[in-house]
Amino acid sequence: MFSKSRINEPGPKAGEDKKPETAKAPAPASTDRPTTTAPAAKPKPAASVLSSDLTVTGNLKTTGDIQVEGTVDGDIRAHLLTVGEGATIKGEIMADDVVINGRVIGRVRGLKVRLTSTARVEGDIIHKTIAIESGAHFEGSVQRQDDPLSSGPAKKAEA
Repeated sequence: MFSKSRINEPGPKAGEDKKPETAKAPAPASTDRPTTTAPAAKPKPAASVLSSDLTVTGNLKTTGDIQVEGTVDGDIRAHLLTVGEGATIKGEIMADDVVINGRVIGRVRGLKVRLTSTARVEGDIIHKTIAIESGAHFEGSVQRQDDPLSSGPAKKAEA
């Protein structure tokens, strides 16, 4: 019954008896606004997946997550980057979290970097925390920084 009265409320706005009910109608509209605010809070979307038969030449940049199963010839910037077992990345990686199961040729910069047992990394790793599993192949140097994503201190250290 209430839904029927709500349906009838918006039509006859001039009716005085229905004005209090019209006052009820804006209340659901105000609840719609917070749901509009919730998407503004950006619910986390699913990770972008680059399939195993895909080759990308160029840089990738997102505030979200990327899962690479194919080949990328370029730099990658993301929140979470997962490199699949069959994946190859030739370029610099910058991400808050990096999980490497495949091959990376280039510098890796991340707050948390994890090399699994199937990882093959040829390049320097600049990190805040790092985990290297037994069986991972790594050629390069490891440097800990409080803010590895800022390129300023790294350039000063290299100079």
